Amino acid sequence: MTTTALPAVTFRQIGAALQPVFDPEIRISIVDLGLVYGAEIATSEKGLTVKVKMSLTSPACPYGPMLLASTHSAVARIPGVKDVDVDLVFAPSWDPRTMATEDAKEQLGLY
Repeated sequence: MTTTALPAVTFRQIGAALQPVFDPEIRISIVDLGLVYGAEIATSEKGLTVKVKMSLTSPACPYGPMLLASTHSAVARIPGVKDVDVDLVFAPSWDPRTMATEDAKEQLGLY
């Protein structure tokens, strides 16, 4: 029986894959906004599975389904990833003052 080693996927790769996903209203990356709360990487019989935990700027965000689909697609393109689950959460509540990068805060006018 021959086993094939799965390619390693890192959290840095996941972040880099998600960096181009922008909130269309704010025009800032979901990573820079702090909407990505984390990711879990697991190995299954099918290959690597990535579960992304993220939020939206508000529960009523009209672009929510589009952002979830874009997040799923971006992670699915990482070599070696066979399954992606995007878990939408609202706890803790998104707060750009504490979760966004300094550059994003500047673009949002938060000082």
